Parts: sequence; structure tokens; C-alpha cells
Amino acid sequence: MKTAIWLYMFLFLAFFDLHAQYPILTPFAVSLGAAPVFIGWMMGIYALTHLPGNLIAGTVIDKHGSRRYIIFSLVSAGIVLLLQAHVQYPWQLLVLRSISGFVLAFLSPACLALLASLSKNEVTQGKYMSGHGVVHTLASVVSPAAGAFIVAHTGYSTTFQGLGWLLIATGVMAVFSVPKPVKAMTDARGGNEEAALSSPAPSVSWRYFILPFVVSCSQGILFFELPLRDTGVEGIKSTGILFSVLSIGALVTLSMLFINRYSPYKRVIAGVLLMALCFFGMAAFPHVPLVVILFILGSAKGIIFPGLASMFIQLSGGSKLGRIFSLQSIAMSIGSFIGPIAAGQLRGSVSPYYIAFVLLMAGLMMIPINRKGSALHPHMNENPV
Repeated sequence: MKTAIWLYMFLFLAFFDLHAQYPILTPFAVSLGAAPVFIGWMMGIYALTHLPGNLIAGTVIDKHGSRRYIIFSLVSAGIVLLLQAHVQYPWQLLVLRSISGFVLAFLSPACLALLASLSKNEVTQGKYMSGHGVVHTLASVVSPAAGAFIVAHTGYSTTFQGLGWLLIATGVMAVFSVPKPVKAMTDARGGNEEAALSSPAPSVSWRYFILPFVVSCSQGILFFELPLRDTGVEGIKSTGILFSVLSIGALVTLSMLFINRYSPYKRVIAGVLLMALCFFGMAAFPHVPLVVILFILGSAKGIIFPGLASMFIQLSGGSKLGRIFSLQSIAMSIGSFIGPIAAGQLRGSVSPYYIAFVLLMAGLMMIPINRKGSALHPHMNENPV
């Protein structure tokens, strides 16, 4: 538990830094003269360059452990932000965002694999995943609004420099606070973590990875569309507050630890359905206050992400977690790439929120039906990965 607390403390600072950029990147790109289509590509390229990083992460994390890759991601991303403070043209921002996407691709799989390795008990692992979500959400509650207000008073350059140095400092802190590979995950014969990680992982149907894909695709659409409501100073502040409301909704459900007692499969399905209904509401009922819908949508996120992590731990049998979470990150990266690009191309003819609704519902229909409510159902694993 002590190890988890140290990791949570460091993760809070890292996530605070990253989420503070959400409401300001689009207005910053607009200030450089970027068009909506270019902004969609700028957001999408970040996700696209996640892919090679995710592919590498899956192997190296299982082989060497999480620690060095967490430190690498944070320090490298901080350096990129320091350079971003001096950007003058849209293409420069595009290049730096692509580099940032690659170096940060190691962070999420490394953190999730490290947390999952702290226990072999499924309920305890679920609590660790929820704790990860709570820390993530606590940071994202205050950081979007904080980033927006800092930009409003100090400007983009100063804000990016401050965030960059914070990431670098967090990376240095990780050297001392993130433990070296632990031996909590032992094999059935009492071996060490290395033996457990080298054992074959049960096959996981590719159809399960559709869920993180459609969820991240819909999130990419939201992160693209919401800041375009108003790119002025007051609009930036308003967008920051709306992102914070989204995070508050997630925090509410993440704090309900009793939810971990229910099947991860059922939790994920219920959360994705609720998220789809929220996007349908934004597309079909624009008169409904965004604050209300975003709070509910955030609550759905708080159900989905811990449930996804627990579901993949069950599917993998607790081994090769670096590889499994890397594949999950790849699915999310592809979704985050396609989402904003599709929204930028189609927003003139159809509501991007309706696109998100259709994608989420299609994803639900593709998932294998599990009548027992358990995510682990080996005989359904078609075309395993």
C-alpha cells in the first residue's frame, strides 16, 4: 500500500500538468492561425505517434519493469513543453505534439502495469485501478480550469514553460518515489515477478479492444469540439470549467469503491451505454445545459476506465500486463487519432457528438456476449491477440 501511495502522489502532479493543457491547446493553435481541420490533425497526430511508443512499451515494460519508462516519459514531455513555449507557426506545434505523443506513450502502460503488479487479488487490483482513476480525476478536476486561468493572466508561453518545468521536476521526483520492479506478482510455484511475466498470457479476443477504441474516439471528439465553442479569453475560462465538471462527475463514481465488487464486464458495458446516451443528448437536445450532461458523462468515465483495467487483468490472467495495457493504449491511441480528425472533417454537415454516439453504440454491439457477466470467457476469444 505504501508503494501505491507514493505512486499516486507522483501521478497527481503528472496528470495535473497534462490535463492543464486541454482547454488551451485549441485556442493556442487558433492564435497561430490554424484552421479547424488543421487543429483536428494536430490533436490526432498526438494519438498517432502514440502507436510506435505503445508497441515498444509492451515489450520493454514486461522485460525491464515500469520505473525507467515512467521517468523517461515525464522528463522528455517536460522538455517538449519548454520548446512549445517558443512556437510561432502551426507546423512547429504539430511537430512538437507528435514528439510528445511518442514519449508519453510509455507512461500509462507503465503505471497500470506497476499498480497491477502490487497484488494478485482481483478485488485489490480493482481498488488499485480505481485509486489510479481517483488520482487522475482529482488532478483533472482542478487542472483544466487552472490552466485556463493561468493563460488568461500570464499568456501561453509562460504557461507552457511552467508546465514543462513541473513535468521535469515530477520526473526527477519519480527517481526517488517510484519503486524498482516488485516481487508481488509471483507465479503459482512461488517464483519471482520475472518468472510470472515470462509465462504465456491467455489469448484475448481483439473484439474486447474495440471498447477502449470507441471510448477514446468519442473523447477525442469531445476534446476537439468543446473548446471551439468560444476561443476568446472568456471562452477559454468557460471551457476549463466545463472540463473540470467532467472530471468531478468521474470523481463521484470513482469514489464509490463498492462498485469494484461487480463484474468488470457489466461495469464497462453500463458505462459505455451511459456515455453514448450523453453524446446523443448533446447532439439531439442542445437546450439541455452542458454542465448537466458533462457531469453525467464524467460519471460514465469513472465507471468505464477502472472496469476496463480490471477486465483486461482478468483476460490476461495477471501475466504479460505490459503487453496487454500496451494493446489497450494502442486501441485508445487509434481512437484518439480518428476522433478529432473525423470531427474536423464532418462538423459542417453533422454534429460530431452524433458521430460519437454512433461509434459507441456500434462498439457495444461488437463486444462478445457474456451471459455469466465475467470478462474472462476463453471460448469466445476469436482471433486472439
